[in-house]
Amino acid sequence: MKIAVVAANGREGQLVVKEAVKRGHDVTAIVRGDNKTVAKNVVVKDALDLTTTDLAGFDVVVDAVGAWIEETLPAIPNAAKHLANVLADTNVRLIVVGGAGSLFMNAEHTIALEDTPDFPDAYKPVSSAHGKALKALRESNGMKWTYISPAADFQADGERVGSYGLAGEEFTANAAGQSYISYADYAIAVVDEAEQATHVGERISVFAK
Repeated sequence: MKIAVVAANGREGQLVVKEAVKRGHDVTAIVRGDNKTVAKNVVVKDALDLTTTDLAGFDVVVDAVGAWIEETLPAIPNAAKHLANVLADTNVRLIVVGGAGSLFMNAEHTIALEDTPDFPDAYKPVSSAHGKALKALRESNGMKWTYISPAADFQADGERVGSYGLAGEEFTANAAGQSYISYADYAIAVVDEAEQATHVGERISVFAK
């Protein structure tokens, strides 16, 4: 497959590139500076400057845009909206690296993880940014998207176990009552979805078993 990873120099982006290259896919890293990934194909361009022409010919585009400080947080929903617009009415699928805060805590889908009393205040701005990205995808027309929420504890340096649990819109913990996943195992889920296209038009969530 031909896969483009936007914000490929980020910690998750690098791992998605690595996983996809390892499986033999033709991967292009889209970065704003020097390529730090294992991809041999590189496009140096900001996510918001990408055009339909830039992304034509890919099977899948992975949006791995991330941010942590207030000044840069708008990049998360802005990238999702922009990519949804430029990929509208094409056959290119968009997979977005999402957040956990918008996962629902009840069957009625009226309470999200970010609404619970124990959700850390420090994470609320990031969670809100990711939630806006999901909303933009839900409101998009004519494009094939998948939004993947990680577990609550998303471990950048966590071990690559090689497996994960798959759930839907609702917050799901493992048998031990824990909700975590490593960036490396999350990358496996992203490439699995790229290959299988089993959750087009859906938000799914992944966690360590």
